[in-house]
Amino acid sequence: MNQLRLDPLTGRWVVVSVDRASRPAAFFSQTSAPVQVDTSRPCPFCPGNEESTPPALETYGPTGHWLVRVVPNLYPAFDGDQPFVVTNRGPVFTQATAEGIHEVLVLSPEHDTPWDKLSSDQIGLVMSAIRDRIEEHSHASGLRYSQAIVNAGREAGASVEHPHAQLLGMSFVPRELVEEQAGFARFAGRCLLCTTVDAEEHVGHRVVYADDNVLVICPFWSGTPFEMMVIPRNHNSHLHQSSTADLVAVGRAMQTVLGQLRSHLGNVPYNLVFHSAPYRAPEPYHWHVHIWPHLTTVAGFEQGTGVLINIEAPEQAAEELRSVVHADAH
Repeated sequence: MNQLRLDPLTGRWVVVSVDRASRPAAFFSQTSAPVQVDTSRPCPFCPGNEESTPPALETYGPTGHWLVRVVPNLYPAFDGDQPFVVTNRGPVFTQATAEGIHEVLVLSPEHDTPWDKLSSDQIGLVMSAIRDRIEEHSHASGLRYSQAIVNAGREAGASVEHPHAQLLGMSFVPRELVEEQAGFARFAGRCLLCTTVDAEEHVGHRVVYADDNVLVICPFWSGTPFEMMVIPRNHNSHLHQSSTADLVAVGRAMQTVLGQLRSHLGNVPYNLVFHSAPYRAPEPYHWHVHIWPHLTTVAGFEQGTGVLINIEAPEQAAEELRSVVHADAH
């Protein structure tokens, strides 16, 4: 059974999910390790191997041929529909039930097609699927928040090569979201990210990509090299309540900048993290996507203090990524 355990020093919940250690090659000792150590087994996410996963929750595409497929995770971090119950087992031993939903969203039938190589139509299906599943989660009893992520590369946490996303519906609001909500609440004036869009476009130094719907920046406060933030221009707290046009625009902007990242630095592992307001949270909030490439190691200082050390100024990172576009145009 999965559990949530409270760290009394930080106030963060930790998920204890021992079943996830059963995933293929759950532990690795080298950062250069391949995503899948055992490639002799059929890929569970390729067409024809559907029996390797639980029955699909949703499929998108023509009748009889799926283009996007959503299935329950075989090794869920959150599972079950029991109420969120906190138990104190001692002066510093606080735990809770890790109930919720954990799903896998297969991005494409193609085994070797990461986000930046998806077609525009496929990106539209993927973003629609993320929206639809979060909408479904929001109506589940006892759930408060959904986290959508993509782990690309072994160092970023992927354990299956076939590109996929994960959707986790949980009965609590994670500390990271609580802190972001507090940041919006503290900001004097209009929306924090609407202001960021205006300010970053005005100076221009950290803009990687811009169109009528989306701005992508290397944030002024970047903690890691080539970190990016994808911000829809239209203000909305909730991803699942955004227009299809905005969702598709965000997906395509991510395709563009991830392609620039690959052209500039090679096959870099990265995490895509979608941050949307908790289902019933009031304003202020503005949904967005974090892109965190894995180019450096988080060492003792960072882990011990929570203070990140960035060895690439975001202004320089943005300039280098913009230059990829100019180079490709000639």
